[in-house]
Amino acid sequence: MTSADVHSSVRGDTARRLLDSSETLSYDPVHEVDWETPLDKDFHGASPEWSTLYGTSYWAEMTPEQQKELTRQEAASVASTGIWFEMILQQMVLRDFYAKDPTDPSFQWALTEIADECRHSIMFARGAEKLGAPPYRPRRTAVELGRVFKATANGEAAYAAILVAEEVLDVMQRDWMRDERVVPFVRTINNIHVVEESRHMKFAREETRERLEGAGRLRRQYNALVVSIASYFIVSSMVNRSVYAHAGLDTRRAVREAKANEHHKAMLRSSCAGLMEFLASCGLLTKAATVFYKRANLI
Repeated sequence: MTSADVHSSVRGDTARRLLDSSETLSYDPVHEVDWETPLDKDFHGASPEWSTLYGTSYWAEMTPEQQKELTRQEAASVASTGIWFEMILQQMVLRDFYAKDPTDPSFQWALTEIADECRHSIMFARGAEKLGAPPYRPRRTAVELGRVFKATANGEAAYAAILVAEEVLDVMQRDWMRDERVVPFVRTINNIHVVEESRHMKFAREETRERLEGAGRLRRQYNALVVSIASYFIVSSMVNRSVYAHAGLDTRRAVREAKANEHHKAMLRSSCAGLMEFLASCGLLTKAATVFYKRANLI
C-alpha cells in the first residue's frame, strides 16, 4: 500500500467516524433553543470575564445593568462575526470538494459540515436578534479581504484558517455554556455549537496535516503567513466597536480601554495555547506569522 493509499484510508476512517457521530449527536436549534421566552435582562449575554472591558476602570464604574447589556451586545457581535466566517468556510469547503467522488466518506462529511454551518448561522442570527442587537458586521477591509480569501484559499491555508476561527470560539463558548450568569438560551446555543464544532475541528486538523505532507519550506512559509493574516482579521472583528454605543457607553473611552486591557489579551492567549502548539507542529508558526498572531493577542 502506497503512502497516498494510507492517507486516503485514514482520512476515510476519520470521515466515517464523524458521520456516525453526527447521526447520533446533532441538534436542531429550531426545537432545542427556547426562542419563545422573552429576554431576561437580569442575565449576561456572555461570561463577564470575557468582556473586552472586564478588569478595566471603565468596567468598575459601570452599573451591573450596563455590564450585562455590554456582554449581551458583545455576544451578539461574536455571533455575527461567526456567521460571516461560516459563510467563508462553506464556500472554501464547497470549492475543495467540487466534482470529487461523492461516494467518498470525506465528501459526505464535507456536505454534513456545511449543513451544520447553515444551521449554526441561522441559530446565531436568531440569537443576536433576541439579544436586542443590531446587525453587526466586520469593517469593510475585513469583508473585502474575506471575499478574496474565500475565493482563493485552498489546502492547508483554508483548513488551518477554519481551525483558528473555530478554536478561538470553542474555548470562550465552553465557558459561556457552563456559566449560570449567562442567559439560558445563549447557553443552549453555545452548547450546540461546541458539540458540533468539535467534529469540524477534528476534520480541519486532519485536513491541515494531510495537505502539508511533503510540503516544502517556501510553501509552509507562505501559507503560515496567509493563515496568520486571516486569523488577525477574524479575531479583531469579533467585537465590533459599535457594541459600546449600543450599550450606552462612551465609544472612544471604551475602545481605548479595551485596546489596553491586559486581562482580555491574556484570556485570548490562554484560549489559543493548544492551537499555537498544533500550528507549530505543522510548521505554520513562522517568525512572520507570529507578528500577526501577536497583533491579534493570540501569542
